[in-house]
Amino acid sequence: MADANRDGNGVPVAIGLLNTDGSTIKEITAVPTTNILNVANGTSGSDFNTDDNALRDDNNVPTMMAVSSTDGETPVQLYVNSLGDLLVDST
Repeated sequence: MADANRDGNGVPVAIGLLNTDGSTIKEITAVPTTNILNVANGTSGSDFNTDDNALRDDNNVPTMMAVSSTDGETPVQLYVNSLGDLLVDST
């Protein structure tokens, strides 16, 4: 399992789960010259991980999660593609 990189103050970068297996931890990327998050619009992930708990890297840093848009309560794992683009659906 990969460890999240950290800034000079020891704060870890955001990590998510790889959309092809739901268990590989991958850092979420951004464009360094504009500080804009890289996203993959309209790309879906399968629900490989049905656990309501965030997975953690070897240094105990949790992967990002969101709340379900259906019920506003259920935790949802967030997926990234192999490039580190966060999967989003803008519809």
